[in-house]
Amino acid sequence: MKRHTWLLVFLLGINLLSGQDCSQILSGRVIDFHDGVPLEGATITFDNRTIMTDNKGSYSIDGLCRISYAFTISHKDCNSQVVTLDLAKISSKDFYLEHHLNELEEVNVNESKTKTSSSQEETIDKNIIERYSNASLGDALKEITGVSSLNTGSTIVKPIIQGLNGSRVLIMNNGVRMQDMEWGDEHAPNVDINVANNITVVKGASALKYGGDAIGGVIIMESNKAPAKDTLFGKTVLSGGTNGRGGSLTSKLTKAYESGMFLKVQGTLKRFGDVEAPDYVLSNTAIFEKGFSASFGVNKFTHGWDVFYSFYANELGVLASSHIGNVDRLIASINSGEPDIIRDFTYDIENPKQEVTHHLGKIKYFKRFEQLGKWTTQYDFQLNNRLEFDIRRTEERNKIPSIDLELTTHSITSDFEFDSSEKYKFTAGALFRYQENFANPLTGVRRLIPDYKKYDAGAFLTVAYDLKEDLIVDAGIRYDFNQIDAQKFYLISRWEERNYDQDFSDIVIDRNVAGSQFLTNPVFDYHNVSGTAGIQYIFNDDYEFRFNYALSQRAPNPSELFSDGLHHSAARIELGDLRIDQETSHKISLSLKDSHEKWGWEVAPYANFIQDYILLEPVGTELTIRGAFPVWQYRQTNVRLLGVDARAYANWHTNWITDHKFSLVKGQETDDKQALINMPAPNFNNKITFTKTEWYDFTASLESQYHFRQNEFPPNITVFSPDSGQDVLLEINTPPSAYHLLNFNTGMKFKMGDKSSLNLGFTINNLANTTYRNYLNRQRYYADDLGRNFLLRISINY
Repeated sequence: MKRHTWLLVFLLGINLLSGQDCSQILSGRVIDFHDGVPLEGATITFDNRTIMTDNKGSYSIDGLCRISYAFTISHKDCNSQVVTLDLAKISSKDFYLEHHLNELEEVNVNESKTKTSSSQEETIDKNIIERYSNASLGDALKEITGVSSLNTGSTIVKPIIQGLNGSRVLIMNNGVRMQDMEWGDEHAPNVDINVANNITVVKGASALKYGGDAIGGVIIMESNKAPAKDTLFGKTVLSGGTNGRGGSLTSKLTKAYESGMFLKVQGTLKRFGDVEAPDYVLSNTAIFEKGFSASFGVNKFTHGWDVFYSFYANELGVLASSHIGNVDRLIASINSGEPDIIRDFTYDIENPKQEVTHHLGKIKYFKRFEQLGKWTTQYDFQLNNRLEFDIRRTEERNKIPSIDLELTTHSITSDFEFDSSEKYKFTAGALFRYQENFANPLTGVRRLIPDYKKYDAGAFLTVAYDLKEDLIVDAGIRYDFNQIDAQKFYLISRWEERNYDQDFSDIVIDRNVAGSQFLTNPVFDYHNVSGTAGIQYIFNDDYEFRFNYALSQRAPNPSELFSDGLHHSAARIELGDLRIDQETSHKISLSLKDSHEKWGWEVAPYANFIQDYILLEPVGTELTIRGAFPVWQYRQTNVRLLGVDARAYANWHTNWITDHKFSLVKGQETDDKQALINMPAPNFNNKITFTKTEWYDFTASLESQYHFRQNEFPPNITVFSPDSGQDVLLEINTPPSAYHLLNFNTGMKFKMGDKSSLNLGFTINNLANTTYRNYLNRQRYYADDLGRNFLLRISINY
């Protein structure tokens, strides 16, 4: 009976199919959703049939039944999409694909002849980031011409771009502007370099989208976009070093789906003990770093969203010999250059030390509008907690930080990119930010930075226009409003010493505070206007010329206004000034580049004229109950920075290539011609590299770094010596001698199946174990810089 039933069903099915109408026609076009351009050569696949669009993007499919079909539409460089249509209800359909994928507009001077704008930009890729996986962001960025660093030992590294650092350098971490008390010379960026897959440096204030106060430049850290396909991949890097006898472990994992859903996680653990100079241990310089990040969301070509979170924690020691007990020991230490404290190697981190934690959260949404552009809006939150521990009188008090600052930041940004035209692109956006700093009063130490609230609001408009195929003009304007509302206690003696009673008597809200103090409520408003204009011109196929002018204004940060006391991890007393006003920068930059397969070069001069430049300089010494410390004071002046970055490469042979870099910047006050403090010395960098693909992608390079002596520096200061009973010269500004370093690096790559690989890398830094001191290392007063370091890296891609 069952056999007869199945036979009947089969015969009825054949009957129905034979009687079905399969003469339907589906027609339409495949169009670029981005700018409405028809896509020639797009394919439409279904039921083992493939149709291709003509030169007008049109298609026509006949012989279709009145049923539902799943069509797969594809085109080169587009995300494919699957669309299900019921042919009983529809006979025409236009399909939209996104030809401009939602990825970072990566710029790499080694691979691309064109830039995204007229500004000077350069990118380091994942290979360089991997090599520096156990180091810091500042260390890796020194691979870029014109970028150096301001160091406090080997673990605190702040990037310097063409002579400028601190609040003048903006760091974007996955689309979020870092808010981590960047004003301190010994406050390193609270980011794990392993979060990024590529890092772009924009030199100067031309990147108005990110902020108008980036007088030095912008550092953009971006991770890879997850592909819209079912896949799972990751990377693990294990590295170790002999100097510090430690290492790091970092791992990434990405899971993506064809629907656009994705999940990414990453983590880093780093541990090193005391590092060593060629002749002795640099006591209390150990570091323990932890980092974690995760993101998930949906990324389609019409819309998407993502949630990102990162956690970063860093505990590090401050060189023990940088904290001196009395004025004469301070004079002897700085003038002699010998460490006052040398102990055996250890992993212990004792006072003085820093403990910093940073939380970052982001929610972003974007939507593309047909033949118009892309709208993006984002909310981000940051919580930064900085603890600085000093050497105090008792063991119990040693456990209490001398500085305890908690910085909370909320930001909302939104922008619209009108990019549907092939000729021009407009971008307009707005920013709103609220920030609150809490300085814990229970430290038992006078607070260096007060409680304050900060309000920021800004708006910008940029445009890029293709005048013709080889000439692009770009321009932009931005307005920012900043308000700082602080609650600060001033010692009456300091208040009168700085003549605040004459200029700021109206901000005193309580004159009857215990401890001979005033309570004040300074509120400052700043209106900042920034702008940029430039051209990018390519001629004779190989030459690229860029010109850019950038106007930038930066409001003073809380440190420059309110600092008043001992900055413990900086080992100095810092004094701000309520009279400090905003900086105004006028920067002109040029570059000319010629690129060929066998050789190439680029020369990029610049001039930066800054009105009311804010600088921090030593003015004397002061003895406190915790010891003797230099006194550094903020002031303003007009300055001029002139410099040039140059690079060249040559492929001498199939296996041999040389790279050459040179940077020079001169900073000077325009009124009295006095040299600026902490300007990078001229430096040459030359590298020769041998590669042999047949030997498992073998590569080996020898790098020569020559740092000239900085011969232009401000005068030294005179201080009183209690031992001698007279004033003596303290050579706090005298730069050390020139030095030459050699570094060696090699690596090989081994396949592990079809999709996995094992990379081995070996590096020797300071190959000759040279004894030297870097002018831009704040601990040069007390000790030599790092000695030889052997580094081994094992990277597994899977």
